[in-house]
Amino acid sequence: MNIFKYKVPNFLRNVWLFRRELTEFRWWDYGYTLSMLRRSLEIMATKFEKDGIEEDISRMKKVDKMKRAIEILSNVRGVAHIEMAEKELGKLFAGPVEFKESESRPGLYELVDNETPQEKDHNRKVFKRASEIEESEWKELWEIFRGQDCKSCKIGKKKNWNDWFDGSGMRGWWD
Repeated sequence: MNIFKYKVPNFLRNVWLFRRELTEFRWWDYGYTLSMLRRSLEIMATKFEKDGIEEDISRMKKVDKMKRAIEILSNVRGVAHIEMAEKELGKLFAGPVEFKESESRPGLYELVDNETPQEKDHNRKVFKRASEIEESEWKELWEIFRGQDCKSCKIGKKKNWNDWFDGSGMRGWWD
């Protein structure tokens, strides 16, 4: 009987909480799996921040790491890394799109490349920097989930645990 009292309502609530992620889910793309993780962390961070019973110092460090993980997961889908690279290096050059009829295949059209060598070089640098930023954030995400190395923690008279602990370590994110 507990199935009708607890499990079915919990299932329906979860369907509602993850409705957007469920409707967009596709088994062949890891991005959808990451969106489920992102949504789960959004719910967890909100509840931790508002209703968590752990003392404030370490709890809020965990919330900050959760929020950073959410931010990184949000950057995976979309153009955030390109926008970050453009802020550093300048906007991508994107002239008007132009097509011309193909000489080798009459009746078909091909895209005309109007970029100068300098524009191509700049765009290549922006895309390379965006890739570097993405790789850096990917590594940071898994460092957040993995957490700090407790063996390197030297707590004693000179160092307090709250000074050492940064809130990372997904296995410790429970209340």
